[in-house]
Amino acid sequence: MDLWYTENHQEDTKFSIKVQEHIHSEKSEFQQIDFFRSETFGTFFTLDGYMMVTEKDEFIYHDMITHVSMAVNPNIKKVLIIGGGDGGTAREVLRYPGVEVVDMVEIDERVVRLCQQYLPLTASKLDQDNRLTLYFEDGLKFVQEADEGYYDLILVDSTDPIGPGEGLFTVAFYNNCKRVLSEEGILINQHESPYYASYAHEMKRAHSKIKETFPISKVYQFHMPTYPSGHWLFGFASKKYDPIKDIKADEWNKLGIETKYYNTDLHVGCFMLPTYVKKQLDNEE
Repeated sequence: MDLWYTENHQEDTKFSIKVQEHIHSEKSEFQQIDFFRSETFGTFFTLDGYMMVTEKDEFIYHDMITHVSMAVNPNIKKVLIIGGGDGGTAREVLRYPGVEVVDMVEIDERVVRLCQQYLPLTASKLDQDNRLTLYFEDGLKFVQEADEGYYDLILVDSTDPIGPGEGLFTVAFYNNCKRVLSEEGILINQHESPYYASYAHEMKRAHSKIKETFPISKVYQFHMPTYPSGHWLFGFASKKYDPIKDIKADEWNKLGIETKYYNTDLHVGCFMLPTYVKKQLDNEE
C-alpha cells in the first residue's frame, strides 16, 4: 500500500513523506499523537497532524534552541524547559556539566512516554539524570507559581500557538518568565516562521510582546527542512546579555561539546536576518 503522511503548509501547499509504517496512534487527553517510520527521515512523530520531530533533522532544532544561550552565559545553572516532550532539548542541556537543575514542564505525559518508547534518540536522558525533574502540568501555571529570580535560562520548546501551546504566546506568560528569571536570565522561545503569512502573523505577535517585556530582544534563524518553508526562528530575550556582543566563544569552545549544526561562527551569523524578515519584525510589513 502507498501510504503518505501529509501536512498542509498552506491551503494550497502540501508537504508529504512516504510512510513505511504507521507505528503508533492515540488520542491523549490533550491531542492526537502519531508515530511513523520513513526511509528518508527515520522515525518521526506528529501532534494533531503537525510535524514535531524527525530522527533525521532533530539535531538542528535542538542545537539551536540550546547552545546559543549557553555560549552567551556558560555559567547557567538552573534551567526551565517548557514543552519539549520529545526530550531533545533536555538531552542537549544536560550535556553541560555546570548545569545543576533542569525542570521540564510538559503538559502531556503521553508525549514523553511514547517518545521514550519510539524515539530514544531524543528521549534517552529523560528519567536517566538526577538533575532533571519532569512536571506533567501546564507550563503557564508552573511559571506563575515559580519563585522569583530562580532560573538562569527558560527554553520555551512549544508547539504552534494553537491548542495546548496557545497560552505560551501571551504577554502574561512573558512577564512571568521575566519575573522568574535571575538578573542574568535568558529566555529562548520558539518563534515561528517569516515565510508563510499565517506563521509570520504569529511571529510578529510574539516578537512585539517580548520586545515590550525584555530590554534585550533579538531573533535568530535556522534551517529546519521538515517545518513549513524550512526557514524557522527562535527568539532570544534577556535582562542583561546581548547575544552577539556577549558571546563567550573561547569559553564555550573549551567545553568540547560536539555539535552537528551549531558553532560559534554560526552563532553570530544566525542573528543576521534577511531584509524582509527584519521589516516584518519591525512591523513595517
